[in-house]
Amino acid sequence: MPATPLDRRTLNRTLLRRQSLLTRSGMGAEEAVAHLIGLQSQVPGSPYPGLWSRLEGFTFDRLSTLLTRRRVVRVVAMRGTVHLVTAADALRLHPWLRAKFERDLRSSRWAPGIVGVDRDALVAHGRRLLAERPLGPAELRVALGGRFPASDPESLATALRAWAPLVQIPPRGIWGASGGPRYAFLDEWVGAPLAEDPRPADLVRRYLAAYGPATPADAQKWSGLTGLKELFDRLDLVTYPAGPGASGRTLYDLPDAPLADGAAPVPARFVADFDNLVLSHADRTRVLGDVPKTRVITVNGLVRGTVLIDGFVGGVWRFERAKGRAAVVVSPFAALGTADRDTLAEEGARLLAASDPGAEFTQVRFEAP
Repeated sequence: MPATPLDRRTLNRTLLRRQSLLTRSGMGAEEAVAHLIGLQSQVPGSPYPGLWSRLEGFTFDRLSTLLTRRRVVRVVAMRGTVHLVTAADALRLHPWLRAKFERDLRSSRWAPGIVGVDRDALVAHGRRLLAERPLGPAELRVALGGRFPASDPESLATALRAWAPLVQIPPRGIWGASGGPRYAFLDEWVGAPLAEDPRPADLVRRYLAAYGPATPADAQKWSGLTGLKELFDRLDLVTYPAGPGASGRTLYDLPDAPLADGAAPVPARFVADFDNLVLSHADRTRVLGDVPKTRVITVNGLVRGTVLIDGFVGGVWRFERAKGRAAVVVSPFAALGTADRDTLAEEGARLLAASDPGAEFTQVRFEAP
């Protein structure tokens, strides 16, 4: 074990480097989605600015094309939330996370509404329905309720989404398109079977490659699973003692994964709403610093877009749109220095050119701290 513990700034710079937020990466959009093991997509448009901030030359239409070509898909994945992941990863993640989906369903308010429902029968009927055509939530409730009239239709639809590998198909998730979710079976949509062996060890290694160094508790927060400490202990990993300002627990990492210099400069950055950068560790101080979580994550679970100042969350941001007009509104937590303000103004203008190319008037506006 190294004599020198990892301090907060080293963890911060290392995470930003692995997230392509220290400097933008030249990798393609599909490769980036795979490296990140997906981007949370509770809000369908969130992955677009999320990738834009990470990738050199990224354009929003590239991700839309990947969705329509079924190279990436929107599925329930880590933490039981909707993620945009590669088709290949979706086929691995659902079998790995299935036990969590089932556990969440059993403890949910929907559980009483499916008492006595045969799981295999419900999934088989759902597959027949969605093989005919994709259905939206209301249509699915009606169709399932007709087959299982003694059960609550909304509970049936919720159970199907937990028990079966469903994908939300386009135009949901296409930038600039509208429309509610419509469901298809993942394996039929992408034309490949679910993984019989999802290889949890490989997924943990990939988590560390994108989010490490990290503790088992961090990986559990990212995935929503429990009991990962035993898996960490079986892997060939290096360990570091956490220093002041870190989690106070032993950190694990890949043997060949380099650490970043904690003194490395970081330009001001926009990070998308619901970004996994701020959601994938039990100890979020490596990103939040001393900022209270409640300034970023609301009581009803909304995760605001954030701005990074010197690598740490230093404010929040949002899009504002009206007819023919689009703005990026920055709300810093403290007064911005000239260099950070200028960088955010330039980045914000570029972001609006990518997100709202048809707007007649665009603006980057700063609110008072």
